[in-house]
Amino acid sequence: MTNQLPRVHEIEHHAAERATTRPVVSGMQGVVAAGHPLVSMAGMRMLMTGGNAFDAAAAAGFAAAVVEPTASYTLCGECVAMVYDARRRESVALSGQGTAPAAASIDAFRRRGLDRIPTGPGRDAHLSFTVPGAVDAYLTLLETYGTKPLREVLAPAVHYAERGFPMYEYMHRMLAIPDTRAQFALYPPGGDAVFYPNGRAPRVGERFVQPALAATLRRLVEADASGDRLAGIAAARERFYRGDVAALIGAFSETWGGLLRASDLAGYRARIEPPLSTTFAGREILGQGAWTQGPILMQALGMLATRDLRALGHNSARYIHVVTEALKLAFADRERYYGDVPTVPLAELLAPAYLAARAALIRPDRAMPSAPPAGAPRAATPSATPAAVDGTTHIAAIDAQGNMIALTPSGGVFRKSAFAPELGCTLSTRSEMFVLEDGHPNALAPGKRPRTTLVSYLICENGAPIMTVGCPGGDDQAQANLQIMLNLLVFAMDPQQAVEAPRFSTQTLVNSFYPRAYKPGQLNVEPAIADSTRAELTALGHTVTEIGACGIGAVVTRRDPDGGVLTAGADPRRPTYALAW
Repeated sequence: MTNQLPRVHEIEHHAAERATTRPVVSGMQGVVAAGHPLVSMAGMRMLMTGGNAFDAAAAAGFAAAVVEPTASYTLCGECVAMVYDARRRESVALSGQGTAPAAASIDAFRRRGLDRIPTGPGRDAHLSFTVPGAVDAYLTLLETYGTKPLREVLAPAVHYAERGFPMYEYMHRMLAIPDTRAQFALYPPGGDAVFYPNGRAPRVGERFVQPALAATLRRLVEADASGDRLAGIAAARERFYRGDVAALIGAFSETWGGLLRASDLAGYRARIEPPLSTTFAGREILGQGAWTQGPILMQALGMLATRDLRALGHNSARYIHVVTEALKLAFADRERYYGDVPTVPLAELLAPAYLAARAALIRPDRAMPSAPPAGAPRAATPSATPAAVDGTTHIAAIDAQGNMIALTPSGGVFRKSAFAPELGCTLSTRSEMFVLEDGHPNALAPGKRPRTTLVSYLICENGAPIMTVGCPGGDDQAQANLQIMLNLLVFAMDPQQAVEAPRFSTQTLVNSFYPRAYKPGQLNVEPAIADSTRAELTALGHTVTEIGACGIGAVVTRRDPDGGVLTAGADPRRPTYALAW
């Protein structure tokens, strides 16, 4: 069993000496961390001019759509967030996950002879479009919790799109992938002219501008003309979801044979929901429900609570083995039970007795060679199990009042989508995550949210959130977040140590993205995992595969509940940066 651990503000005094490539960033008035320093600065501008953490997150979210398109995030994409409102002392989950169009049904795909919802590379990306959810999520965040007028929140994003920003190495590298340019060529005039001016991707350091995207953002600014903050937000929502922007989105989809229509946008609203909760090591962990893969981390924590993880040793072969096997069991339950339906038996799936029984299936001397069967929690309804990436980005902010938010935006995979030249961005292909099986919790249905991989978490101490945890990474997201949380709560690492520590991920799962690959036994490890550890894992039955990074772009932010000191750690695997004031 894991023992009671030091309180969060005592962590530095107990952490072992672990070198990091960057320091922990600290301040008193606010911290913002995001996938690129310009995105973090967009949020920090809001804090330094009197805004709160929610203004900062919305500004950073809009800016990320400009600065991080190759992180598979688009203005016409989606997002999820965990929000703590210090004034109300209330934590909520914010769903900006877009829904399936009204014309999207299992029969519609069966008539096309398809048993899965396809995306690119190829001319099928338009079949997986979802309603854009991120914009309404930001508008909902601003009108419910924010303080700034929309035009001020949009100013950094408009500036980056109109005046440009220096091309950076990660984005340049993503543009160099042959599939990216080939996909644009399938939807002419597409993004080729935008991302490959003069016939090539801009070199690192060259200015990169996006005039069409700037024009779309300007439409939202123009809508905010009344001088009344809430009226301006409502007007921008009307223009994007019922006005000319919606018309452009619907027309683009219809031109290419997609199912999305302008009328699908008209009825969309982001949702504010109660969070899912569990406890581990004396802390309460809050996250999104089973319309995401968020409960995977919570199920895994429940299984791992039965083991003495500190005694196993951080990233030892036995530790990696036990964590991996717990994840396999949790992913098996995800495939059978998770989806955007009210019948998911979450109470039973998170029950300590059920998770202890699942943990008992973990053999200390042998890896499960394939995906294990899903469990059978009491009151669960059986359903079919499907036969057997790229990362996005993450944003987090805390202000001096203790408001905090962890927000993960996306838009499907950049190099697999379709670029709409009139909008200056791609459309999300998140519908690819649905399954075409009648009766499955994640079965496609009009107006339904696909079971998204996007997640984020709050860690609470003495009844109040004190940390945010989040990262990109598709099916690796919950896995990386789990390891970061264990780094913090079991191994007493500070935020920077927690995000820099080497990671691993099992691929013994049905991948959420088309073509829904299944790689039984494969265990991905980062280069810093020692050769001797890999040899031990191989002896245990894992097929060890080295990859560049698992869940790149992670962020941890923290607030000392006593002194109010704010700290953040940002993942050097990507140009992720934290700023403090």
